[in-house]
Amino acid sequence: MSVTAVLAVAVFVGAYVVIATEKVNRSVAALTGAALMVVIGAVRGHQMFFSEGTGIDWNVIFLLFGMMILVGILSHTGVFEYLAIWSAQLARGRPFRMMVTLSMITAIASALLDNVTTVLLIAPVTLLLCDRLALDPVPFLLSEVMASNIGGTATLIGDPPNIIIASRAGLSFNDFLVHLAPIVVVLLVVFIGLSWLLWGRHLRFDEQRAAALMALTPRETIADARLLRRTLVVLALVLTGFVTHSLTHIEPSVIALLGAGAAILISGLDSKAYLADVEWETLLFFAGLFIMVGSLVHQGVIGELAGSLARSIDGNWLLASQAVLVGSAVLSGIVDNIPYVATMSPLVLDLVGPAQGLPPEKLALWWSLALGSDLGGNATAIGASANVVVTGIAKRNGHPISFWTFTKYGLIVTAVTIAICVPYIWLRYYPT
Repeated sequence: MSVTAVLAVAVFVGAYVVIATEKVNRSVAALTGAALMVVIGAVRGHQMFFSEGTGIDWNVIFLLFGMMILVGILSHTGVFEYLAIWSAQLARGRPFRMMVTLSMITAIASALLDNVTTVLLIAPVTLLLCDRLALDPVPFLLSEVMASNIGGTATLIGDPPNIIIASRAGLSFNDFLVHLAPIVVVLLVVFIGLSWLLWGRHLRFDEQRAAALMALTPRETIADARLLRRTLVVLALVLTGFVTHSLTHIEPSVIALLGAGAAILISGLDSKAYLADVEWETLLFFAGLFIMVGSLVHQGVIGELAGSLARSIDGNWLLASQAVLVGSAVLSGIVDNIPYVATMSPLVLDLVGPAQGLPPEKLALWWSLALGSDLGGNATAIGASANVVVTGIAKRNGHPISFWTFTKYGLIVTAVTIAICVPYIWLRYYPT
């Protein structure tokens, strides 16, 4: 290994540690790491910006950007507040029913949109409902964010790690639906039972406050019904574009940008209104991260790791897939699952190649990576970006969720869901 490669590894590990400890803003840490990669000569300008294998993955950046704008416009219609009040009334103010309803709405929305944006919109409404019912919002917020990480596992756009995996492996929206959606449905059913054991049995029902909540009219929260109808049509067309990607061969990032552009045209909103909902720090974080990982690819570090892993596997792909599943769950709980997947996906790519045409025993490694990283993100407060968003909102509203409070519940949820995925991978991809 060259001196430059050794320095690149040192820079990457240093940035990783800083990101994991949250001592510095993670976007600053990633961009600083990217700048140091340039300084030490590990990567150059054309490799950062124009190389598909060693540069910024613009498909990921623009897919997130487009969906953030689209959901930001949708938030101005009041539809998320409508869904929250409607779900609470559907549960007739019963705390556990309300928890299950809100969690399932969050899970479904996270699969169709993006879990970071979904919890950003659902969490403030949950705080409002819990205040009306004199309930501690922490169990509800924990249930919702964990449901969002589980639900987001089902689709290409549901969780940022899936976007990275899809881009690296050449997987389509439909591929995720076929391979991951079935197990996610099972996991959500199990999660409802876990929610009862962890939080539901301790919730208390206030009949008077529930009656006041039932008196609200959800429809009154819809601020712009005309914009809602138009934006839902655009969203439906975007989702159709994702599903038909294998036929049209139009990249998901292009579909998301076209949808965002159409939504901007029909909304008539000022640019400040929808650009305010774009998570610029998250996009910059991704850019810096891609540059650092690309530097390791360019210096041959990822290739050497893949070669070592291939030799240790020695053709035992079942063992490899289970190791990737469990290992990804553990490591995604220690650090954010986004940098973890950004690091692991090129390694898996070197190990088994693109997903197209792979036999099931090798294809399973991609799905093990997705399941392990997405579900492992539930283990700690820094395991997934959605967790960071929710704990931040809770703290700002006077309901802080400590790292260990989150971890106490998150480890249980992660252990149970990963334990269910172990036989799923085994039986589906290695039946004999």
